[in-house]
Amino acid sequence: MSTPERPVAVVTGATRGIGRAVVEDLAGTHHVVVCGRTPDSVRRAVTDLPSAEGFVADLADCGPGGALDRALADLVARLPRVDVLVHSAGVLRRGSVADVPMSDWELSMRVNLVAVAGITRAVLPALRAAQGCVVLLNSGAGLNATATMGPYSASKFALRAFADSLRDEERANGVRVTSIHPGRVDTDMQREMIDFEGAHYRAEEYLRIESVIRAVRFAVTATPEASIDTLTVRPRGFRP
Repeated sequence: MSTPERPVAVVTGATRGIGRAVVEDLAGTHHVVVCGRTPDSVRRAVTDLPSAEGFVADLADCGPGGALDRALADLVARLPRVDVLVHSAGVLRRGSVADVPMSDWELSMRVNLVAVAGITRAVLPALRAAQGCVVLLNSGAGLNATATMGPYSASKFALRAFADSLRDEERANGVRVTSIHPGRVDTDMQREMIDFEGAHYRAEEYLRIESVIRAVRFAVTATPEASIDTLTVRPRGFRP
């Protein structure tokens, strides 16, 4: 593939929910790299976008020589610059410390942190070339941990630490790093959480995806001298 004429945006978790909405928003101005777990879901997400390509990898397979490493090697070979990297992929595992299996802790850290670090490291030269922006879609759970949220919150706290370190390291290279911490958003993941809690789902109590997308766009379009380090977006009627 020839070098895209548009600025390049790489988005993980791009086939559903917030990630898919980020892709649709950025597609108006960027060449978007749509990252997802299965070829079919990526193919559907890329359809009808003005400038796009797919990137298929299972982020859980992020060990040395795993599927993620192999896919990244191919991706970076054809993208000399990356203007925007949005990390939206993630898994939700929850339960009490007494009950959650160790495999849930491991999977949470692998997908929500280790894969993020691996992808970022792989495209960092391209981000530096573009003096680009990294946006990490974290969570309110990355600021406050509560009962049954141990695996998810631990991974999101770690993701916040990763963002802080990356920001400090790459500031001199012109790479900006933004952590966005949405409260509860009206998504499939939110429905899973409410089902776990045994409560009735009321979409009007949660953030619209559009509110999160506007926060992402704010970070991406900040003027060159500005770094939007951390954003928290909560439902107006938020209750813990």
